[in-house]
Amino acid sequence: MDPVARSANVERGSPRHPDVVRMIADLDAYVAELYPAESNHLLDIEALCAPDVRFFVARLDGKVVGCGALRIDPAGYGELRRMFVGPHARGKKVGRAILMRLEQEASEAKLSFIRLETGTLQAEALGLYRSAGYREIQPFGDYRPDPLSVFMEKRLGNAGEQGVSASGASPRR
Repeated sequence: MDPVARSANVERGSPRHPDVVRMIADLDAYVAELYPAESNHLLDIEALCAPDVRFFVARLDGKVVGCGALRIDPAGYGELRRMFVGPHARGKKVGRAILMRLEQEASEAKLSFIRLETGTLQAEALGLYRSAGYREIQPFGDYRPDPLSVFMEKRLGNAGEQGVSASGASPRR
C-alpha cells in the first residue's frame, strides 16, 4: 500500500454520523453545480444504510475527510457509490485509500467485478479510476446512456466466482 494512502484511516462507518451527513451534503452540492438533476444518480442516507451497502469513512488526524460505499448488486458485482474527498484533503491520496479499501471489501465478498458511474467533468475521479485499472464500459444495471456519465469496470482476482462477465452480461438478470 502507498505510504501516503496508509496515512488515511479508512474504516466502516455510519452514513448517519453528523460529520458524514455534512460531507454527503457537500458532495450533493458539488455534483449539483456540475450536472443537471437527471444526471445525478445519488443514494440518500437511508439507501446507504441498506443491508447490501458497505459504507466507509476516511479520517485524517481523526477528522472525517472522505467517504465511499460498496453496493453489492444481486447480479453478483459490486458498485462503487458516494466516493468523495473533501476539498481540504485532496492531493493527499485519500481517494486512493478509500478505493483500495472498497476493492478489498469487494474481494472479501468474493465479487468478480466492481463497476461505477461517474461524471465526465470529474477529471480527478476519472484519473484515479483509470490509474487503478478501471476501464470504460456500457451503462449497466438501471443506468441509461447519458452524455455526462462515464461507466467503468474493474475485474478483481476472484477467478472462478460467479458474477458478471466482462461484456456486462449478467447470469441472474
